[in-house]
Amino acid sequence: MTLATSSVSLGPNVAAGRLSNRLLASLSAPDLALLAPFRETLLQRGTVLQDSGGAIEYVYFPLGGMISLVVRMQSGEMVEAATIGREAALGTGVALGSRRAVGTAIVQLPGLMARIPRAQFEAAASRSSAIRELAAACNDLLIGQIQQSVACNTLHDAEARLCRWLLQTSDIIGGDMIPLTQDFLAQMLGVRRTTVTIIARVLQDRGLIRYRRGQIQIVDRPALEKGACECYRAVRQIQESVIRHQ
Repeated sequence: MTLATSSVSLGPNVAAGRLSNRLLASLSAPDLALLAPFRETLLQRGTVLQDSGGAIEYVYFPLGGMISLVVRMQSGEMVEAATIGREAALGTGVALGSRRAVGTAIVQLPGLMARIPRAQFEAAASRSSAIRELAAACNDLLIGQIQQSVACNTLHDAEARLCRWLLQTSDIIGGDMIPLTQDFLAQMLGVRRTTVTIIARVLQDRGLIRYRRGQIQIVDRPALEKGACECYRAVRQIQESVIRHQ
């Protein structure tokens, strides 16, 4: 697996306040030191971090950007099952005995991520109950997201799901300008590109978003929240519940 990266070492005394990942920031200095030194790695869009069924090599804590867990069909089509941003991590299941990835993980929005080798994370977890609890919390968060995605993709229409997805992505990146193409959105939502084009035009005509090639800007967030399905709020509640108990 080839990663498009640039890396810098983070020393063992790195302050938790500097870390924008909420799970890492929840650790005490001694627990954080067990994970150091790790690499602050710039990952580019399209980088495959895990292949379904492949060995888990690293644990990733996003400091920026976004990872999508996707299900890829034999036809080559894929649909998103969960997103991972600064409130979560990828691969922490190794601390709970996982060895193989259950899904494909792709960098959808580029950004810095803390990358820790599997063996190092396992060793740290064996010495720290807080790190084991972090791994369990991350597992709960991903399972909650995946369950909500199943219900959302089955029961809710494409417009409500698109509104939810834009809001969720905006929360992850901390801004209203989202660098996404319609082709990408169609893949993640499991719909045709023409469907996304029609919905995006309707939302733009209503003044909810502004679309330019490769970028979508949220213009009226309250209205977009009204148009989103209940899954947006449900996933936020899951995230806050998990993090609050860390």
